[in-house]
Amino acid sequence: MIRQYELVEAVKAYDPDADEDLLNRAYIFAMKAHGTQKRASGDPYFTHPLEVAGILVGMRLDVATIATALLHDTVEDTIATIDEVEKLFGKEVAFLVDGVTKLSQIEFQSDKAKQAENFRKLLIAMSSDIRVLLIKLADRLHNMRTLHFLDSEEKRLRVSQETMEIYAPLAERIGLHEVKDELQNLAFAQLHMDAYHSIVARLNFLREQGGDLLKPIIEELKQVLDEHGIKAVVAGREKMPYSIWRKMQEKNITFEQLSDIIAFRVLVETIPDCYRSLGVIHSTYSVVPGRFKDYISTPKQNNYQSIHTAVIGPNQHRIEIQIRTKEMDEIAELGVAAHWQYKQGASHDGHQYRWLRGLLDILETAEGPEEFLEHTKLEMFQDQVFCFTPKGDLITLPRGATPIDFAYAVHSSVGDHCTGVRINGRMMPLRTELENGDQVEIITSKTQHPSPTWERFVVTGKARASIRRFVRQQMHQQFVGLGKTLVQRAFRQEHLDFNEKTIEKAAESFGVKTLEEMYAYLGEGLKTTSELIRTLYPEHKAQPHTKKELTKQQASKKHKQETLAIAGLIPGMAVHYAGCCHPVPGDHIIGIVTTGKGVTIHTSDCESLENFMDTPERWIDVSWNETSMEKTPHMARVSLVVVHQAGTIAAITTIIARENANILNFKIKNRTPEFYEMSIDLDVKNLDHLMSIIAALRMSQRVLSVERG
Repeated sequence: MIRQYELVEAVKAYDPDADEDLLNRAYIFAMKAHGTQKRASGDPYFTHPLEVAGILVGMRLDVATIATALLHDTVEDTIATIDEVEKLFGKEVAFLVDGVTKLSQIEFQSDKAKQAENFRKLLIAMSSDIRVLLIKLADRLHNMRTLHFLDSEEKRLRVSQETMEIYAPLAERIGLHEVKDELQNLAFAQLHMDAYHSIVARLNFLREQGGDLLKPIIEELKQVLDEHGIKAVVAGREKMPYSIWRKMQEKNITFEQLSDIIAFRVLVETIPDCYRSLGVIHSTYSVVPGRFKDYISTPKQNNYQSIHTAVIGPNQHRIEIQIRTKEMDEIAELGVAAHWQYKQGASHDGHQYRWLRGLLDILETAEGPEEFLEHTKLEMFQDQVFCFTPKGDLITLPRGATPIDFAYAVHSSVGDHCTGVRINGRMMPLRTELENGDQVEIITSKTQHPSPTWERFVVTGKARASIRRFVRQQMHQQFVGLGKTLVQRAFRQEHLDFNEKTIEKAAESFGVKTLEEMYAYLGEGLKTTSELIRTLYPEHKAQPHTKKELTKQQASKKHKQETLAIAGLIPGMAVHYAGCCHPVPGDHIIGIVTTGKGVTIHTSDCESLENFMDTPERWIDVSWNETSMEKTPHMARVSLVVVHQAGTIAAITTIIARENANILNFKIKNRTPEFYEMSIDLDVKNLDHLMSIIAALRMSQRVLSVERG
C-alpha cells in the first residue's frame, strides 16, 4: 500500500505547486472514515481509494481529482456526508465526490433500473466536469482488477457485463485506450472464461515456438525508415486476448486463420513524416487491401489521430502498423488526461465533447433511465464511419448507420422532417448503409414526420430515442381518442348523460391530473370504463349485457394481453418459422404468405427467398417485437466438423451448457476415422446468444469448423 508521503511526492513530481495540505487531509480523513472496513480480498478497504488515487496520479491529474479519489467512497460507504466533505475540502472536491457517488439511498424496482439511474446521474455530472468520468473509470478499473475475490459468480458476471457495455466504451470515447483495453480484457476473462484461457494458452504456445518475433521485425522496419532519412521510434506488442476474440467473431474465422496478432507502432516528429513513412512502408512491402485508415485527416471523436495500415512485412509476416507523432501517441494512450491542465484557469467543461452532447440529447428524449441506458449502449459501442454534409462538415456515425441516423446527428428537426436523401449526388433509399467519405444531402419537408418503421434500421441511440418519442406522442393521442370513444359508448349503454366536467371529478382517484390523461389511461386499458362509472355513480347498477357482447369483450381482452413475437402481422394470423434458415431474434427477417400455413418467417438472406421472387405480393415487411422476442426460446441450428476422438461430444455439450443453451436435437451426418460432421439444434434467446455459442465452440481445439446451419 502506497504511503501518505509517497503519494504526495508522486503528485508534486509533476505539479510542484500542488496543495500538499489538501492531499494530507484527504488521506487521513478517508483512512479514518473507512476504519476497520474490509474488502472481499481481506485487505483494508482504504487500499481501494488509495489504488484509485494511484491510477489517477499515473495520468498526472490535478490535486482536486486525487483528493476526490481518496474520498470517493466515504459518502456512500461510511457515515460521512457531502456537506461534511464540502465544509472540510471545498465545493470543487464535494461536487466531484457527489458525481461518483452511487444512489445507494434510493430503492429501485430492479438492478437494471438502479444501474440506469446511476449512469444517468454520472452523465449529468461528467457533462459539467469530465474529471468525474476519469475518477469513475479509475474506480471501475481497480474494482475489475480485484473482481476475482468476489464469491458470487452472478455478481462477477453482472459487473463484467456492465464494464463491457458502458465503462470500456466510455474510456474509448475519451481516448483512454490503455484503460479501455484492460477493462475489456478483465471483463472478457469473466464473461468467456474458457475462450480467454484458450487464447492465452495459444499465445503462450506461439511465443515458445516462434521465439522473439518482435525484435527482428522492429529492427528491419527501423532500418528501412532510416535509409529514407526518417527518424522514427518503432515498437511492437501483442494484441489483447479480447481484441483477438472479437476479431475472430467479426470475421468468422478461427485462431489459426489470424495472421496479424502483433501490432507495430511508428513514432515520428511531424505530420509530414507520418505520410512519408507510410509511402516508404507501402513501397517496400505488399499492402493488405482494405486495411488502410487515415485518422490524421479525419480524427475520431475522442481526438485520436493515427494512420493505420497492414502489410506483408519482414519474413512474410502479416503485420499491422500504426504511424503517428509522439504528441498523437500521448493523446492516443491518455486521451483527455494528456491535455489535462492542473494550473489555475484550466477549463473543465465536458461539453467540448460532441459525443457527450449527443448523450445529453438522448437523455432529453428517452422516456426513462432504462431506455436511456439502452440507447446509450447503442451510441457508444460501435465502430465509426465518417460522412460529410454538402457544405463539407464532418459527421461521425457508428458503422452501419443510415441517412436517418445522419439526419438526426445534424439536428433533431432535420431527422423529424426527413423525406429522402442524396448520397454522392444520387437519390438513395433511407435504409442505405453509409460508407466512409459519403457526401450526404438530407431532403426535408415540413409535413413529414418520423415513421415507426425507421426504428428497424437506425443504429444511433439519438435517432432511436427521437423516433420512439414521436411514436409515444402519436400513441398518446390515439389512446386519448380511443378512451373518449369508450367512455361515450359506456355512458350510452348505461343510459347516463355524458358530461366531461363530471368525468373530471374522477381524475384524482385515478391518479391523473387532466381529462386528457384520464382518456389516455382508459384508452390504454390501465383502467376500465366500469371502474370510472362505479367511481362517479356508486349507487348505479350496471345494465346486463348479452352473451354475444360478453364473448366479444373477453376475446378483445385476451387479445390485448397477448403480445405477438413478430411485429407487422395481422392479429390472429398463423406464424411459422422456416426450417431452412431457422430465424432467431436479432436476425433481419421477411414474412412470406404461405397457402394454408399463414405466414412463414425467413431470415432476409435465406436462399429459399429466391423461390418467391416472382410473387412479390406474398412478401410482408416484418420485424421482431422487442417487448416479447426474448420471452420464449427460439430454435437455431449449427453445423460442426469435429475431431473424431474420445471425449469430443462431451466437450461440445459442456461448452453449450456453459453458454446456457439447451440441446434439442443432435445428429451425426457423416463419420470418418478422423472427423465427425454433425448438426445440433439449440434453444437460444437471440442472435447474440447464438453467436456467443458459436464463438465458444470455435475456441475448442476439438472443433475444426462451426457454422450456422
